[in-house]
Amino acid sequence: MGRVLGLDVGDRRIGVALSDEGRRIASPHSVYQRVGYGPDTRYFLALAKEQGVAYIVAGLPYNMDGSLGGQADKVRAFCDQLAAAGLEVRYVDERLTTRAAEGALLEGGMRRDARRDTVDKVAAALILQSHLDQLAR
Repeated sequence: MGRVLGLDVGDRRIGVALSDEGRRIASPHSVYQRVGYGPDTRYFLALAKEQGVAYIVAGLPYNMDGSLGGQADKVRAFCDQLAAAGLEVRYVDERLTTRAAEGALLEGGMRRDARRDTVDKVAAALILQSHLDQLAR
């Protein structure tokens, strides 16, 4: 079956989450600091192989009116690189996931500097969990 890798793709950082083997639970994994398409693609190819990933789910940032925003083009451009390297990429609506992740970390009492380092991987886990929940239905 293989695990699923969740990504919250930003301009400078990519939040990373992984599912369990049964594809029921998403867990925050890491925050990757972007370098460039080549090194970034090689990193995710290696991570996918190491973790036994079947495919990737990337959050696609829609505007509140349902249209795709400018950041969506950047996410797709990056994911096109992953697909060209042989990784299957699927997309889910990621509206408000970063805000939800920040809210959860605030509720947990996390300091601002620690939140900055954690919010991207928590957002990736929320993106991935929404996909896993859809699979379960």
